[in-house]
Amino acid sequence: MKAAPVRSLGIVPAIILSMGAAGGAHAAGFQLLEQSASGLGNAYAGSAAIAQDASTIFYNPAGMIKLDGINVSGGVNAIRPSFKFGNDGSTGPGGLWPVGTNTGGDAGSWGLVPNLYGSWRINPDWAVGLGIGAPFGLMTEYDDDWIGRFHSTKFSIESININPSVAYRVSDRLSIGAGLNWMHLDADYRRAAMLGPMGPEGRAGVKMNGDGWGWNVGMLYDITPDTRIGLSYRSAVKMDVDGDTKVYGPGPVGVLMRADAETSVKLPDTATLSFTHNLNDRWQLLADVSWTGWSKIESLDIYNSGPVPDDSLDLKFRDTWRIALGANYRASEKWTLRGGIAWDQSPVRDAEHRPTSLPDNNRYWVSVGARYNFSERASIDVGYAHLFVKDTDINNNAGPSKGTVRGDYSSNANIVGVQVSYRF
Repeated sequence: MKAAPVRSLGIVPAIILSMGAAGGAHAAGFQLLEQSASGLGNAYAGSAAIAQDASTIFYNPAGMIKLDGINVSGGVNAIRPSFKFGNDGSTGPGGLWPVGTNTGGDAGSWGLVPNLYGSWRINPDWAVGLGIGAPFGLMTEYDDDWIGRFHSTKFSIESININPSVAYRVSDRLSIGAGLNWMHLDADYRRAAMLGPMGPEGRAGVKMNGDGWGWNVGMLYDITPDTRIGLSYRSAVKMDVDGDTKVYGPGPVGVLMRADAETSVKLPDTATLSFTHNLNDRWQLLADVSWTGWSKIESLDIYNSGPVPDDSLDLKFRDTWRIALGANYRASEKWTLRGGIAWDQSPVRDAEHRPTSLPDNNRYWVSVGARYNFSERASIDVGYAHLFVKDTDINNNAGPSKGTVRGDYSSNANIVGVQVSYRF
């Protein structure tokens, strides 16, 4: 009654692998690129070079030098992922406990990722700004009696990142920028748990929160008046989170055990190289290549107090790459049309290390969008992206207290975004 329920909690993957604004799986892993709607229509190609509104604070703070006056941008992206599991020989705790036939339904749901930015070009050489968003996020929720309930039934998390920034114009061609990041998260995770070697079947859950600090830097260089490159880097962020673990009895039975819980993890760093080129007065081409240091998360460990033993998960994440291409077409003074494609690599290296809380795989983006200028100062952006996710095998043996989830996932995601920008 002491060891089995808690060793089967699977708390660590849920906390770390489901981080950010609740509701979506979108960029590979649990990273949220959706920090603006203006970039969504281009699949975020050229993100570190385009500097088209105040959202450049997140993608490359050096871009604030390209924005005259005071600029404000705010918006939201609505994300709807779909994760549908097909069973192929899953087993319960000890390989014997019956898991039933319920495949969990669709584990995805709608989620909102809001953002808000403001920049001020103080003089020709200096600019300052502030960005607020959620750089990481995922939520998965299955039926309570599904086959993989001993791995997870629900995980929900919300996070916020506050990013004050400054930019400096080194020359007519070169600008640099830097920012400080404070990130906070709240997590809520639930799953089924065995309450003894032969049962009965109870429930386990954890609620945790914490924060961490990071930084970001960027460089913008105009090769010619029509061609620009941008280079940006966001540091890893060490998150220290704590809370409590609770184990519940079957049916209406209340809490059987409670423990203080804590863990820490380094969220990955990201480097992005971007390119924009004005082909003529109407066409603009964009390109992006980015790297994310997911291999920092090789294993995740949680430490519990009292009668609850520590837990550990072996993930063996790999570093990943993302490549994006896009184009903008200036149809008139009022309208700009956008399009983009991207390939996004998953940090999950194989079926054996794929958790049910993150049934992730490589994906392709296809995006479209538009900007409408109400005036020289005010504009609105809308964007849409569909993510085609490769069919995903899972063969996760999480030990005798959790059993094995074996089968495949059929997944995809849809993203819709809107953003309003204004220059004072």
